[in-house]
Amino acid sequence: MEIIRVGLVEDDPDWKRGLTHFLSAEPDFSMLWTASSGEELREALLAAEEPADVVLMDIMLDGRPEGIRLAEEAAMSTGARVIMLTSMEEKEFILRSFQAGAIDYQIKSSFEQLPEAIRQAYRKQSPISAAAAEQLREEFRRLKAIEREFEAKKMSDLITPSELQLLGLIHEGYSQPQIAEKLFITLRTVKNHVNNILKKMGLEGSKEAAAKVKEMGLLDQKNDKS
Repeated sequence: MEIIRVGLVEDDPDWKRGLTHFLSAEPDFSMLWTASSGEELREALLAAEEPADVVLMDIMLDGRPEGIRLAEEAAMSTGARVIMLTSMEEKEFILRSFQAGAIDYQIKSSFEQLPEAIRQAYRKQSPISAAAAEQLREEFRRLKAIEREFEAKKMSDLITPSELQLLGLIHEGYSQPQIAEKLFITLRTVKNHVNNILKKMGLEGSKEAAAKVKEMGLLDQKNDKS
């Protein structure tokens, strides 16, 4: 039977004692060491005759997300597969944990799943847990929303209110002669506005430009203000 060497970093004494006892009962696990801080982790890594195959790393140590930095340190120095542990679902830390080199993320209250997660990590077959995957999706959605807001702000700064009004009419299906009549301006002025808009946006067609600002929500903002 292949033995998996496991290390545990956990600053809560009850959780550390409970997880150590629980995992030590697995016949294919060898608990090499436990640590409560970064200093103890480094001492354990130096003292260990053999490197850990899998390290369970608590995200929050002494009230700070110190486990993220230590995960990168442990992964780089030993090549161990790192599984992040937490008693809360700190959404903002999940992406950072994977960026630091962690390969999985487990909620401590679901500790019964840890043995299989450790075996999968050891076999390099570790799927992201359902909870972690959902949190990652939420984080990517949040980042995407921020990116959209940034792009919309850039576009809003680029396009004048009168140009946005013109694009709104184009989106509604008005032709350039109809827009000129509706806005009491010449057709030439409408064409000049359209040309300026297309140059600013780097696009070739007015309908494409109108669809772009609509997609960004700028036409909805215009309607809300009117």
